[in-house]
Amino acid sequence: MNNLTHTIAAVSTPPGKGGVAIIRISGEGAFDIADKVFLPLSEKKLSDFKPRVQVYGYIVDGGERIDDVLLTRFVAPHSYTGEDTVEIACHGGILVTALVLEAVLKAGATPATAGEFTRRAFINGRLSLTEAEAISDLLEARSREQIKLSSTTARDALSEKIGGIRTELVGLMSSIYARIDYPDEDLGDFSDSEVLEHLYNIRKNISALRSTYKTGRAISEGVRTVICGKPNAGKSSLYNLLVGEDAAIVTDIAGTTRDLLERSVPLGKIMLRLTDTAGIREGEEIDAVERIGIERSREMIKKSELLFAIFDISRPFDEEDELLCELISESRAPKIAILNKSDRPSLFDGGRLGKIFDYTIVTSIKEMGGENLEAIAEMVNALFTDEKISIGEDAVIFSARQNAALARAEEFVGAAIESLAAGFAQDAASSDVERALGAISELDGRAVSEEIVSDIFSKFCVGK
Repeated sequence: MNNLTHTIAAVSTPPGKGGVAIIRISGEGAFDIADKVFLPLSEKKLSDFKPRVQVYGYIVDGGERIDDVLLTRFVAPHSYTGEDTVEIACHGGILVTALVLEAVLKAGATPATAGEFTRRAFINGRLSLTEAEAISDLLEARSREQIKLSSTTARDALSEKIGGIRTELVGLMSSIYARIDYPDEDLGDFSDSEVLEHLYNIRKNISALRSTYKTGRAISEGVRTVICGKPNAGKSSLYNLLVGEDAAIVTDIAGTTRDLLERSVPLGKIMLRLTDTAGIREGEEIDAVERIGIERSREMIKKSELLFAIFDISRPFDEEDELLCELISESRAPKIAILNKSDRPSLFDGGRLGKIFDYTIVTSIKEMGGENLEAIAEMVNALFTDEKISIGEDAVIFSARQNAALARAEEFVGAAIESLAAGFAQDAASSDVERALGAISELDGRAVSEEIVSDIFSKFCVGK
């Protein structure tokens, strides 16, 4: 665990040239450090100004003025970290920002590590672990849906849902232990049948929250998506279209794409972790490098969570198309067939495709406009999101850690239900109910290992 007695400081805005940069100081000594480096223009003491009021003045180092700034102080616990905090808004030049931070560090602050401000907010009870994870995702957001999923409203909804489950488990545990400890005084609030009813309700609520993971993961982490097809079918053209730039080389020469190209791009509500692959084909003319690319393509198809298979309908369905279909049919991933080059006369007989693919779209990728892209987005959304969920308003889990904790809680509640349904006394179910409470406590960070906490906050930037 980090040393909370240290007062930390860091630049909280991105490096580079800009109008304003923010240096944040947090900890018990934040105000003393600010007094050493900040001279208010009014020559009053910093403590004479009200909290959360910007004060104009100068940052000095060894008597030398570095920059004129606006400084705001936040008195604990009414700050982001829950500690005494100072924020200095200086000019956003690379050197001037570094000099202001250097002055703060000389005055006694310690450089903050990655995510240390948010970690302190978690430790001081200002944020739950799920809220901290959402903030991390917000900082990395590349789509509107990711921003909605990480919004304050969404974070509050998830915290409220988790808190409700936890409160019900705590109430149940209190009743069970009262009955165990004082069996002759009937102190438990709930009878066996009422405990069973509560457990069924808790399991239903946990299951409902777990059911949001598919949607949350598709938006937050993204779906491993593979574009495959035989050479010159239009794979790289689709990749470039989805990426929004000429990231892949497109030529009429078979085997142009020899290695995997990867990029994360938003499509509709979800994020695609997109991979363009080498064309699947066989023949003596294939050299060693292309053969390695084809083998990698086969492996990616096996690992995919979504497949875009491109077929050139200006050519007859042939052995290479058949080979691709056989390879794809082995995958359990949802599959979308894109019948490309509809601007040319069709010679393609794709009768068997309907048995393999979830959706089929006929188009010309090189002329593909907004409508066809929207159609593909709607297909993907239908496969990976629940339209009943209102992103940004409903409680949605989005990380594997959250899902795993809920899965354990659901398993333990199920075991408690089995014990009571079999006619055993409440004390037989008590250990499983306690384990379920422990899993829920891991979910919001009340009881979680230091290793997990460190891993989560290591993904933050310095200054957040």
